[in-house]
Amino acid sequence: MSPTVPSAGDTSPEIWLAIAILVLSPAAAHFGWRWLGWWEAPLARLARRRTVAILVSAATPLVLRSFLIPFFPIPEPRVHDEFTFLLSADTFAHGRVANPQHPFWVHFESPHLLIRPAYASAFPMAQGAVLAVGKVLFGHPWFGVWLSAGFMCGAICWMLQGWLPPRWALLGAALAVLRFGVSSYWMNSYWGGCLAAAGGALVLGALPRIMRSPHWRRSLPLGLGLAILANTRPVEGAVFGAAVGGVLFARTLGKSGPPRAVVLRHIVAPLAMILGVTGVGVGYCFARVTGKPWVAPYVLYRESMTMAPHFVWQKPGPQPAYNNRELQNFYVYWEMASYTGARTAPLDGLRRRAATYWQFYLGPLFLIPLLAVAFLIGNRKTRQLLVIAAIFPLALAGQVWHMAHYAAPATGLVILLVIQGMRALYLRPWGRYLVWCLPVACAAMLLIQVLSKTTDEMAQGSWRWPAPGGVARAGILRTVNSAGGRHLLFVRYSPSHDVGNEWVYNDADIDASPVVWARELDPESNAKLMRHFGDRTVWLVEPDQPNPRLQTYRDAPTRPMTFVAIGAPGIGVLRSAQEVQRKVLDSATQRGNAVHTCDEWNYLFTEATGVGAPNATPGCWGEGGRRHAVAFQHWFDWLLTQR
Repeated sequence: MSPTVPSAGDTSPEIWLAIAILVLSPAAAHFGWRWLGWWEAPLARLARRRTVAILVSAATPLVLRSFLIPFFPIPEPRVHDEFTFLLSADTFAHGRVANPQHPFWVHFESPHLLIRPAYASAFPMAQGAVLAVGKVLFGHPWFGVWLSAGFMCGAICWMLQGWLPPRWALLGAALAVLRFGVSSYWMNSYWGGCLAAAGGALVLGALPRIMRSPHWRRSLPLGLGLAILANTRPVEGAVFGAAVGGVLFARTLGKSGPPRAVVLRHIVAPLAMILGVTGVGVGYCFARVTGKPWVAPYVLYRESMTMAPHFVWQKPGPQPAYNNRELQNFYVYWEMASYTGARTAPLDGLRRRAATYWQFYLGPLFLIPLLAVAFLIGNRKTRQLLVIAAIFPLALAGQVWHMAHYAAPATGLVILLVIQGMRALYLRPWGRYLVWCLPVACAAMLLIQVLSKTTDEMAQGSWRWPAPGGVARAGILRTVNSAGGRHLLFVRYSPSHDVGNEWVYNDADIDASPVVWARELDPESNAKLMRHFGDRTVWLVEPDQPNPRLQTYRDAPTRPMTFVAIGAPGIGVLRSAQEVQRKVLDSATQRGNAVHTCDEWNYLFTEATGVGAPNATPGCWGEGGRRHAVAFQHWFDWLLTQR
């Protein structure tokens, strides 16, 4: 599920801070308040030590966020994407890239997971890998997020040093720390963003260095950045890499470029080596998950589980046979509604995308210097950056879904353009005072956010702390863990269940986990699963209740499984239409009646299978009305059409 995008009428303090510095700067210039630039000299002294500046940039968000843990604790996962990245992390922490298919896989299906032919995340592997580092080194996967935020800010500082004088590079890194590195959902969830931003920064930072003096050592960060992008945001990373590559080779292959032998030896060969090794490694991982080194897990997942395509120009696929109503509602209704909306209202989709990306990456404060880039349009470096900035949105425009971290590869580009605009302003009489005020306003914005403890549920604004999510599920998990022993939790959803609030996610080794979350299905399937986990205490939990709580499964009221189509591959009692037909007819024979109303046939179906029947419709009872008896074959033919 995509998070809620705050409305355009959001009255963030950032707006008032932007207005304040626009008003204050001319007044400060008039009165000569040079003390506003108190931070410039110490920043310049630190910036001259380039390596130290990079390390300080990387360490600052880590230190700040560590101090804030008592006020903003380590987040709990809530959204599908977060759980599937955590599965990937646990899989890597176990020393493998995929897990074997579980014999009772049908109970563990959830969005963005592959259950067959292997149990694994459907997403690119880099975010899971960095979460695994946090899990192995510090005992919790969130510390992988924490480390990736430091890596991002350090990479942005290194990138800026390739384009700018040292003090401007360090200033840009400080702005990245303040805007992205502490309070954004990149740091405070498991969704990712920081790693892709770091990959983009490495690619962009290598560009001016290679253009100045090609050398294989300068090509290595470019190759590493491309490898990171390929395994975090493949589509957006490919477009960003192509845009940077186009600028690079237009320069190096031009008349004033280096000899072709230098290009081949110091640019092409190192890139081919790094990307070749990356391709082999990725192909191996693909093969372990999908069975084919050329088929990505995400591609297999979309082809086997979904109807809606990822891009608006693609056509929907056929509806798969789902094993539970929640997956059907997610893929057939929620995803297809998103796809239909993106195709039928493209301008509205572009508006919402622009609002999301503008709010996260720029906002009122960064918009001021960004507009000043127009003063530098005659500068060759600025034109190169604007070319990349013009090409990159093509990667975002055609996607059905959008979130701020989809554009993460261009994070460093945004900061670089903002700093270029600040440099242009600095040369103007009152612009220097505006530049002095802007970092202070950014620091004030972060301080306001911390002191107010304002949160916004699933917010994409970079100044906002995401509201605590997954609290109820985490509370249930703590309860059963504190009781000791081993547990099996059947999850039962209401008919009005929010498909974005999924609880059925597990660790990599399901059978060895002290707590197993399982989807409640039909009685026959549930009984087989309980026999498989015969040494566990079995509970029922209903997430859609106002206050979800545990109850022992044997004491919980029974409820038929919500209907899914006849032929559902994982539901034994529904897999064979002939077997369903036989069971219902046997129930009818025991009652001595050969003809029933549609509702009576539905009752017999539920009695025979333990699966709730679909609501009877006029297509079942026909012109005779609901109380009119119908032949079994007529009812059964109608049943076979129900989804």
